[in-house]
Amino acid sequence: MNYLKTLLACGLLSMLCTASFGEEISDYWKFILKRPAKGWQQEQFDDSRWREGYGGFGTRGTPGARVGTKWETDDIWMRKAFELETVPAKPALLVHHDEDAEIFINGKPVANLKGYTTEFVVVPIAEEDRSALKTGKNILAVHCHQTGGGQFIDVHVVDSEHIPALPPAHRSTKPYVSELITHWGAEVTPENAWTEYPRPQLRRKDWTNLNGHWDYAVTSITEHVKPAHWEGQILVPYCLESKLGGVQRLLDESEALWYHRSFQASKSPEKRLLLNFEAVDYRCEVFVNGQSVGKHTGGNIPFFFDISHAIVDGENELLVRVEDATEQFQLRGKQVLDAHGIWYTQVSGIWQTVWLEEVPALFAEKIKIETITNGEVTIHLTANGRISGQLDVIATVRLNGKEITHKKGSGNQLTLNIPNPQLWTPDTPTLYDLELHLNGDVVHSYFGIREVGKTKDAAGHWRFTLNGQPIFHWGPLDQGWWPDGLLTPPSDEGMLFDIEWLKSAGFNMIRKHIKVEPRRYYYHCDRVGMMVWQDQVSGGTGKFWPRWTRLDPNPTDAEWPEEQHEQFMRELDWMITSLESHPSIVTWVPFNEAWGQHKTIEVGRWTSERDPSRLVNIASG
Repeated sequence: MNYLKTLLACGLLSMLCTASFGEEISDYWKFILKRPAKGWQQEQFDDSRWREGYGGFGTRGTPGARVGTKWETDDIWMRKAFELETVPAKPALLVHHDEDAEIFINGKPVANLKGYTTEFVVVPIAEEDRSALKTGKNILAVHCHQTGGGQFIDVHVVDSEHIPALPPAHRSTKPYVSELITHWGAEVTPENAWTEYPRPQLRRKDWTNLNGHWDYAVTSITEHVKPAHWEGQILVPYCLESKLGGVQRLLDESEALWYHRSFQASKSPEKRLLLNFEAVDYRCEVFVNGQSVGKHTGGNIPFFFDISHAIVDGENELLVRVEDATEQFQLRGKQVLDAHGIWYTQVSGIWQTVWLEEVPALFAEKIKIETITNGEVTIHLTANGRISGQLDVIATVRLNGKEITHKKGSGNQLTLNIPNPQLWTPDTPTLYDLELHLNGDVVHSYFGIREVGKTKDAAGHWRFTLNGQPIFHWGPLDQGWWPDGLLTPPSDEGMLFDIEWLKSAGFNMIRKHIKVEPRRYYYHCDRVGMMVWQDQVSGGTGKFWPRWTRLDPNPTDAEWPEEQHEQFMRELDWMITSLESHPSIVTWVPFNEAWGQHKTIEVGRWTSERDPSRLVNIASG
């Protein structure tokens, strides 16, 4: 009871005191996770072989914790040196402990705290113990023991009349490093890093791959000017944290990541130059020759900028500035700041192919292809650019190199009729080649003819159908994470191996788990004959994840701020827009379990109306 009164009084004291940075906080510790030798609390103890790290120590997610170094064992012993110009008249401990903590100053015990706190509290140092403090160098030693759940320990000696505000924890910049590497990853070089055309359903002949070595630098997030110096090179399209990227550094939310390279270009009044990014996590701004050409928010979907106005003949400079607050309100899937268990290393920056393409002044920006099993194929075109007169379209369809049909039309929609259609199924994944001429633009695509539906069996149970026939979906939950590339597969060949291996094992479906793969992944599923349930990447954290109610008849939704909900819906729409012409994708999954689940009925209804050609599993799991 006396201890509880002390904590209540100390909590009140900490609220009443004015926060100040008048004294520098010493936050660097020596620590060990096995019981040390006798006398470990003493000033002269040799801790040279102890590990080093920034405080506090514990697990992220522990209430009130500022974790600088992860600690997950039952016990930790810590020592740090700190300087005092003068000994405070009323010294105290500023401490957050979960759970029991023994605290020593220069070898003298000054506190023995039981239980746990959920925030920093001020514990006065008893008058009889103040003699342990001295001017100059002091040693603070701590032993913390915990029995389960979250854990955390952080201790500072302060003047109780001038409580300092603690700065954010120093976070290690080193991710978990594993020796694991796939044989595809072992073969990656700057010359062969993802050389395949990245957009299989809208292909043009001429393009320039910008993958390879780029310069990089990490600055404070407050910096918006090109760095004066580059820290080294990173291999694009692999992220900052990955083995294959060559850096293996964590990006803090207080930092910005910069990329730099040059490229050759030629200005032409009849042509436009598009700069394509297949994916950048999470917010970015792009500069060409010092001029901002665009910004993008969202880490999982392709986007492009028209940079025609910014280029010069010859060599051009390209800069990309990235911010990534992984555990804030952004769609991140299984990325976390402290990788553990089923939670994986964060991914920051460029993680898919970057490329240039030269297009006519009027070009096809998007193709949407809808099919029904009688052979009717409808092509929806989104054109970009000014046009005088009508939009002329010529479509040619081929199967195995043989022309099947040819049609001319005008406007943004063209309907074709395929004679004796060969339907797409996992057993017979027939794909038709499509060539489109849009005024002066020529693009190549493909489609599979199929219809997705549902029906009730004799017992009244709903069954999936494909082309009007019941089909059992048999497949795994595929994480899509790699030990060497993290979110980025090491190569197109490696990515294809997973699909083909699962097909050979007897599966006909993959649920792509809270990750959007490179567009070539879905191309391979189309070719191989592998149905896909495609998840939306999950987001939200802490109180913005609803309580896990399992089979509760009255489940709850999280309450998301409107701005964050709108971003969720934008990214869901972008994902569908990017992937909706792939015949392999048969189901959309807006939410995984309860992760970030909010406005469930509204989101489910919107998804069904946005794409009525597929089924929707609103909250899988």
